[in-house]
Amino acid sequence: MKSYFVYILTNKVHTVLYIGITNNIIRRNFEHKNKLVDGFTKKYNINKLVYYKEFGTALEAITEEKRIKGWTRLKKINLINSINPEWGDLSINF
Repeated sequence: MKSYFVYILTNKVHTVLYIGITNNIIRRNFEHKNKLVDGFTKKYNINKLVYYKEFGTALEAITEEKRIKGWTRLKKINLINSINPEWGDLSINF
């Protein structure tokens, strides 16, 4: 069964939050960390994984991504704090 992930990245000083979706969290995290894809995360050095959640279908993940993107910054911060209060880089678990 394929898995899909919604994830949140931030920069070193936690001023920017980026929300994304992937079917391979390890590969996608590697791409962000090594700036392999041009775009927002590369430009603003956003490469610290502070939140992720796994889903069984792409539709579930896309729905959750859109829902989180619609939240206020405070609600997103509270989501991160609920599972990662220290805002540590969760990619060290891979």
